[in-house]
Amino acid sequence: MSIVVQKYGGTSVGTTERILNVARRIVATQEAGHSVVAVVSAMSGVTDNLIRMAREVSPLPAEREMDVLLATGEQTTIALTAMAINALGKKAVSLTGAQAGIVTDGFHTKAKIANITPRQIRRYLEDDFIVIVAGFQGEASDGTITTLGRGGSDLTAIAIASVIKASACQIFTDVDGVYTCDPRIVPTARRIPEIAYDEMLEMASSGSKVMQSRSVEFAKKFGVVFEVRSSFNQNPGTIVKEENAGMENVVIRGVSVERNQAKVTIVQVPDKPGTAARIFNALAETGIIIDMIVQNVSVSGTTDISFTLSKDELPKVELALAPVVKEIKAVDLIAQDGIAKLSVVGIGMRSHSGVAAKLFETLSVGGINIQMISTSEIKIAVILDEAVVNQAANLAHEAFGLGVLTSGS
Repeated sequence: MSIVVQKYGGTSVGTTERILNVARRIVATQEAGHSVVAVVSAMSGVTDNLIRMAREVSPLPAEREMDVLLATGEQTTIALTAMAINALGKKAVSLTGAQAGIVTDGFHTKAKIANITPRQIRRYLEDDFIVIVAGFQGEASDGTITTLGRGGSDLTAIAIASVIKASACQIFTDVDGVYTCDPRIVPTARRIPEIAYDEMLEMASSGSKVMQSRSVEFAKKFGVVFEVRSSFNQNPGTIVKEENAGMENVVIRGVSVERNQAKVTIVQVPDKPGTAARIFNALAETGIIIDMIVQNVSVSGTTDISFTLSKDELPKVELALAPVVKEIKAVDLIAQDGIAKLSVVGIGMRSHSGVAAKLFETLSVGGINIQMISTSEIKIAVILDEAVVNQAANLAHEAFGLGVLTSGS
């Protein structure tokens, strides 16, 4: 019997009524002749509420204890989902990440999966159970609870689909698939029928909230084809897969917006070997993830180094870099929030020129100033004032003709 892995996000299981809807979907999948493993997130709002409570009792909660706390959100959902399926006359069992055999490294709040030993999952499937697995969590080799970072349930689902050789992996969310831009920002955005792993990865890492970027990386590495679709209707979604030759006919696949960004500038850094390494090693040791990095041309033996990151990481940055700034004899460390990142993504950039020129001209005509620029083979990203990023997204979306169907899209 083929195995289908389904993942349901927080909005899909946000109320008991929605959990019952998910239970009926899961049962229908089994009745269609499939074994089913369902990975579920915490109910919508639960994780944010747990984080809020943690910060009410401690301004900087211990990350080990945060993992213990946050893992309870998914455990609530797996139990309720299993209960709902059992009430429909089917056999269901809930498993925590640890019980499902998910072993991670020991890096709390952003752990990476080391391996999965799905013995219990296989045993229950062989006994015709529907298996409900807690997303977002696992355990380190010493038995401590770990979590995989926000959006980690996607990674759980794709990793399990890979290791148990599932015939299909479906990521259910509150939208019909991947759109050319967030429809709440750009009303003319449309659903993309299929998208390459690399495009999906760039969009995920550039602010698209549909998928966690690490889960797309994992899918690409292990060749897991998956579909992003809505849990609220039967509409087809977006297939995410390896690229094919026809995909390059579309120059730009989508526009992404990432808010809550911050920019840090270290002013007048001595321009000598090892200085940049000292700065970024200090950040790496704290587990801070850096996005864009720009170093100015050296003037009079010094240079400014700027980088962007999530605004939530700013307190950690200032703690990590304050002693380094003194040690390397830089003049100052300046932190700025209220910025956002706009990205245009498409594997067609590899074979088409003029994309950067069109984007910069479009923003210029709209009176929008660019603070930083970063490029890759299939992406151009710019840092802008957060107040104008919606306007910029609409301008870019229109300039690249994403609101209308094009050949090969």
